[in-house]
Amino acid sequence: MTATIEPTTPTAPASLSGPAIPDEGGRRQAPRRRRTWRPASELAVDLGTANTLVLVKGEGVVLNEPSVAAVDGATGNIMGIGLEAKRMLGRTPDGIRAVRPMKDGVIANFDVAEKMLRHFLRQVIDRSILRVKPTVIVCVPSGITEVERRAVRDSARSAGVKKLLMVAEPMAAAIGVGLPVETPTGNMVIDIGGGTTNIAVIALSGIVCDASIRTGGDELDQAIVQYMRKTYSLLVGEPTAERIKIQLGSAVPLVPEEEMDVKGRDLVSGLPKTVRIDSSGVRDAMQEPLSRIVNAVRRALEMTPPELASDILEQGIVLTGGGALIRGLDQLLIDETGLPVRRDDDPLTSVVRGTGRILDDPARFGSVLTT
Repeated sequence: MTATIEPTTPTAPASLSGPAIPDEGGRRQAPRRRRTWRPASELAVDLGTANTLVLVKGEGVVLNEPSVAAVDGATGNIMGIGLEAKRMLGRTPDGIRAVRPMKDGVIANFDVAEKMLRHFLRQVIDRSILRVKPTVIVCVPSGITEVERRAVRDSARSAGVKKLLMVAEPMAAAIGVGLPVETPTGNMVIDIGGGTTNIAVIALSGIVCDASIRTGGDELDQAIVQYMRKTYSLLVGEPTAERIKIQLGSAVPLVPEEEMDVKGRDLVSGLPKTVRIDSSGVRDAMQEPLSRIVNAVRRALEMTPPELASDILEQGIVLTGGGALIRGLDQLLIDETGLPVRRDDDPLTSVVRGTGRILDDPARFGSVLTT
């Protein structure tokens, strides 16, 4: 593979990152990023609705940031990207908007998505002293349209990518959790992300049948926002709803049920207020989006050929993605389908880990890639 090497100005050798060092004025400087001689020539990118993860071949996951950008409304300039911008959600003045350029797993705001992708790739490429235009594999939902594919291609090219390949998210997730996707045995994987849930039955390095629905972690957050508004007349933002989902969210009854205090704005008086909520109410609020996921799993199973269905009965279903962390979701699927269900040990990174394995062994997994 040929690499285009950009000249860099001679600087001191790669510095080790360490504790912050005070400068001449006594202020604390941020530690300098560790630099390496190895160029980041092959990357895997999971461009998700909630988080973007970047993996460098031979190094593992080197970047995990929220897919959020803060934009100046007047000039269109980017004020912050990633975690810095996520802290601004629901807190910005009139002139600044904190936006999420990815919606339902695909690019909704092309200009911001391009700048965000360029920023993340620059962070990774600048870690090495030899800079190259990388070959990148991007994970996309299985139900993506050709127009949405073109948006991914255009934004990647604008961000300076030399060669772009794509892989379906459920296929990457299946490879990431170690399923034998190239064998004739049927394997079923459910990837619940921020904007989409991808369900696929995989055999012989291909997706035999799949169901992709635009329901994920964001829908659960919105359901909690509506629940707080209707039940407690309390207006809360998406970051607070996400915190409630993480702390109290469950798909089956908890023993014992849990409680937490939630702060927001009272819709009656308009004043800040604190209310105490319990996990049973949150579970009821999340019931509708969770039932849509269960119905999508049933649809995928109904389309599965009988020989593969018997394999799934033996092998079971693997649950990945951030939504898999909801307590009791595996038990709910067991109750609804009667099939064995297991959750991956690290569901948040299974998609990008699978894409990394494709980079490591292109002869074995190259057939799952598209352009």
